[in-house]
Amino acid sequence: MKYKVHRVEVKTDNMQEKPEQFLTNLDGEVVTIIPNVRSTF
Repeated sequence: MKYKVHRVEVKTDNMQEKPEQFLTNLDGEVVTIIPNVRSTF
């Protein structure tokens, strides 16, 4: 089975809307969502 990997760039002002919009537009099954958290100093 083939899987597609998608990357959604978000910023602090669109952190809620952008992933929600992306997930609602997907067809098929979402296997997992892995956040990429960067620490800032």
